[in-house]
Amino acid sequence: MAGPEAPLIDAEEDLVAAPPVAAARRRLRAHPALIMTGIVLAALNMRAALAGVSPLLGEIGAHFGLSATASSLVTTIPLIFMGLGSIAAPKLARRWGTETVLCAALAMLCGGIVLRIAPPVVALFAGCAVVGSAIALLNVLMPGLIKRDFPERAAGMTALYSTAMILGASVSAASAVPMEKALGGWQGSLVSWALLAAVAAVVWIPQTLMARRGTRHGAAAATPAHHTADGPRLSRSALAWQVTLFMGSQSLIAYVSIAWMPTIFTDHGMGKGEAGLVFAFSTLLQMAGSFVVPMLAGRMRQQRLLGVAVSALMACGVTGLLVAPVAGAWLWAVLLGVGQGGALGLALTMMVLRSGDAHTAARLSGMAQTGGYLLAAVGPLALGAVHEATGGWTVPLALLLAVCAGLALLGLGAGRDRRIG
Repeated sequence: MAGPEAPLIDAEEDLVAAPPVAAARRRLRAHPALIMTGIVLAALNMRAALAGVSPLLGEIGAHFGLSATASSLVTTIPLIFMGLGSIAAPKLARRWGTETVLCAALAMLCGGIVLRIAPPVVALFAGCAVVGSAIALLNVLMPGLIKRDFPERAAGMTALYSTAMILGASVSAASAVPMEKALGGWQGSLVSWALLAAVAAVVWIPQTLMARRGTRHGAAAATPAHHTADGPRLSRSALAWQVTLFMGSQSLIAYVSIAWMPTIFTDHGMGKGEAGLVFAFSTLLQMAGSFVVPMLAGRMRQQRLLGVAVSALMACGVTGLLVAPVAGAWLWAVLLGVGQGGALGLALTMMVLRSGDAHTAARLSGMAQTGGYLLAAVGPLALGAVHEATGGWTVPLALLLAVCAGLALLGLGAGRDRRIG
């Protein structure tokens, strides 16, 4: 049997910190409150900039005269850059150090949020690219930092980090429409989250300065511990592809929900404010699935049943949106929220459980996040185009239901008790 909980994946697993950086990090651990505050503030920002767009997508599209397909780029572009940015994160950490890259990512996030409301439509899409790149760096580096700085409290800190991330998304979604009314338009609602990103970046400045103190100018923060060719060839592993496709498929379902769930409700007669609240409620409930499913997965030799269960929850929620979107909206929100949180938690856990060592787990994480987010980017754009072509949500939701079925099959494969290598 596997252990009760899977270890965190560390993007710096293959890096050895330079002596001055290692000494500085030991000094930083004497100030755990500063590190903890930085982690919580960063986590609050990691989904808020995306979730707050969804309830306002109609207004954004109307302002710029965008079609449904073009409007979906507001959620598609960040996903593309979340995938591409995952490749760069370990290399940047090696050159500059995790603390510096995290601080820069939060500053980038602040700038990207502001850029999205600039007058030309190209600024909207450019800002989305910057936001996605910043989130990619945070996605990849934050778990390893928690593992490194809180080795004895990794489980508790991971729960705090996950809760803060989901809480930020939920508050952003719930407040989007009220903030729009209070601040005179969708621009004010979106840009308001730049303040939180700026505060988080400021909190990381002392850590950045302390971590680089004593390092020779131009010197790298770390050196590789393994040769890049070490370990199994993941591109030739069927199991690695199953894990990657499971990650991508569950992300596709989640980001289609982020992009279009409030619009589905409003298109069927629900008020915009209530649609934002239902979406926020669904996002908040992801905490339940993301907390319970990884704990169960770590205690099971095989995770096939869990893979089917989370897929079935999401399939039931999508079916509800198809047959009675408004009448059962809150129930569908529960099913989708718990299912999506559980599927994400299972995907992250399987990256560890299917790997024979930490080095392979870090490489598999990079492959799954890069490929997964690029696959997920197809969802909002494709379903937006199908919605525009058919004039309704029946065909798009039927296609999403097919993705849920495929996710269950991938869960059966990736959930078997095997290891890569």
